[in-house]
Amino acid sequence: MQKTLSPVLRAKTLDNRLPDPILGDDHAEQAMRRLDPDYDNRAFGTSQLGLVAVVRAKAHDDWARSFLADHPDAAVLHLGCGLDARVYRTDPPATVDWYDLDYPAVIELRRQCLPPREHHTLIGSSVTDLTWLERLPRGRPVLVIAEGLVPYLTEPDLRRLLTSVVDAFPTGQIQLDTVPVWAWRTSKWDPTLRRYGTRFRCGFNDPATLADWHPRLRYVDEAPMYDAPVLLAKAPARTRRMYRLLNLVPGMKRSTRIVRFRF
Repeated sequence: MQKTLSPVLRAKTLDNRLPDPILGDDHAEQAMRRLDPDYDNRAFGTSQLGLVAVVRAKAHDDWARSFLADHPDAAVLHLGCGLDARVYRTDPPATVDWYDLDYPAVIELRRQCLPPREHHTLIGSSVTDLTWLERLPRGRPVLVIAEGLVPYLTEPDLRRLLTSVVDAFPTGQIQLDTVPVWAWRTSKWDPTLRRYGTRFRCGFNDPATLADWHPRLRYVDEAPMYDAPVLLAKAPARTRRMYRLLNLVPGMKRSTRIVRFRF
């Protein structure tokens, strides 16, 4: 996961250069320059093909804003946060306690790249070491955001994570994205993943079935990604054409599923 920080952050940075950005993340450029000062001077350094990652981030942002509007006393747990500036983009009220969690090295990098904020706590830990749950306030609604994380977990680790969160809180929402089984099984040959020395570790053809893991958990809905209207409306013409072609490839349109659950 740490190895995939750069391409996702670069996509958000380049989106912010568009005349009408999809995400509009003002913090992305500052963090990207610190992570990779010459990112836009390399081949394809300014390509907008990564805008699909920006669409994914916007879907999670929109869901988060909606949940916090209804639950202004919530605790937010952003798992595998990387250098994402979601807490600044969504700008929750002071009644919300926000927790960003990632590996200790990533959290230290966040401290260098992004400014501190009240009611915002950084936790340096592996997601699968569930002792971090002891640091969160109980007895209040929880919003769990796991963007770009789930495919890198094993299915047993993911199941333990989801069921532990549901057991720990009275009510809440869990947002995550998954890949299908074919993407998981072929990920060791994926050129982008191989470039960063990583691979997927789980996949689900029907992510709604994750709700079967706990009797209190229920599937709510799914957000579009590769065929999202905002992507096809705001991306540069060349990028729009590329995604329209990709969506014609069997299985590609839903090769990433952005889903949410409630309990």
